[in-house]
Amino acid sequence: MTTIDQVHWQSRLDELAAKHGIPGAQLGILRVGTDGADDELVTAVTGVLHAGTGQPATADSVWQIGSISKVWTATVIMQLVDEGRFTLETPVAEILPEFRLRDPEITAAVTVWHLLTHTSGIDGDLFTDTGRGDDALEKYVALLADSAQNHPIGATWSYCNAGYSVLGRIIEVVTGRTWDQAIKEKLFAPLGLTHTTTLPEEAMVFAHAMGHVKGGEEPVVAPVWGLPRAVGPAGLITSTVTEVLAFARMHLAGGLAADGTRVLSEESTAAMSAYQTDCPEKHLLGDSWGLGWFRCDWHGHRAYGHDGNTIGQAAFLRVLPEAGVAVALNTNGGHTHDLYLDLYDEIFAELTGVRTPEPFEPPAEPVTTDVAPYAGTYERESVRMEVFDDEGKPTLRVTVTGPLAELEDIPVQIYEMTPVSAGVYTVRPEGMESWVPVTFYSLPTGEEYVHYGARATPKKLG
Repeated sequence: MTTIDQVHWQSRLDELAAKHGIPGAQLGILRVGTDGADDELVTAVTGVLHAGTGQPATADSVWQIGSISKVWTATVIMQLVDEGRFTLETPVAEILPEFRLRDPEITAAVTVWHLLTHTSGIDGDLFTDTGRGDDALEKYVALLADSAQNHPIGATWSYCNAGYSVLGRIIEVVTGRTWDQAIKEKLFAPLGLTHTTTLPEEAMVFAHAMGHVKGGEEPVVAPVWGLPRAVGPAGLITSTVTEVLAFARMHLAGGLAADGTRVLSEESTAAMSAYQTDCPEKHLLGDSWGLGWFRCDWHGHRAYGHDGNTIGQAAFLRVLPEAGVAVALNTNGGHTHDLYLDLYDEIFAELTGVRTPEPFEPPAEPVTTDVAPYAGTYERESVRMEVFDDEGKPTLRVTVTGPLAELEDIPVQIYEMTPVSAGVYTVRPEGMESWVPVTFYSLPTGEEYVHYGARATPKKLG
């Protein structure tokens, strides 16, 4: 087995980041040692942390890892399960008596498992700012009493940020600590992490990346640095690729930190990456979901991981357990997903012989489908989607509504949908080189949905 060639991957990161208009990026590659051999860890960095200041990116600069934070929150939840504080089947309302949804029956039925697997049906894109105080999550959970139900509980899968803020509040109530304090004590400390934080004033101690809403030759710096504190358990961890890989290594090692400290039980570690529920759409993230991790089929090889997107920053983490290899990438603008696609396929093919899936894109031979059965308006609290025929072209109009619209430069986007197969189309959002799936499907009870952007959105009747 050859060693990981740092010079080569530095060169490829430089080349591909320039190709995809990335202001700055930080790459880490880990191969866990076997039979007593040491781990191999290689890092590479390119570009700048902030286009306005020109501060160079470094190996120890910190970046927002976005929703990769969800796996960290899920890990602390599983630690509490190990401690016997509650089970995956425990109703949330038993732990949080203040937890309320619009429907009392659904309130009583939602379990910890539903939140971990994004199957609760709670409309997940509630980004209301509840302040910077230690009561931010408590106030946030109270807002859910007015939140809509996106789909019947357990009936389908739909990405739910709100559910992870609720999990953060569970951690607070059970531990008697804020989520920020609890995750430091239960995860950052035993893993020996020194550059991983949850609050902006902590990240400011280090050289830190700024997001860019536009990359390329004339990058545009994001108007704000981060999201509200109430979103913390769903996406506010700031870290380096080295420390993200220390977290991934613990999962590869059955719950043990590099120094042998038991962080999570072997049983709970395995459950987190094991199959828990299916995803209606198999291309954008994974084909199924575990407890925190999404699961990927790479030509018959099982990988798992998570992505993270905040305001102008994007992070990617993938783990191939059979090879003991994990790769982390932090970026701050540009065509970040396209960089991920190119770079990770090369890395995993070179180190493990396993190729990542071919990019989702229109078929080589055009497919003719009738959009009429899917035409209509699909809506959840933060998004309205309209599907219609525009002079013979299947068309999707997406309108962001509510508080989320305030974070969008262009709250209305119109896409021509290219047919892939019956009920499956693809669009190419402006500024992206890769394609994104649009999947139409029905629940067993007959309700019609569209799955787009990892969210399930119901069709309005009439």
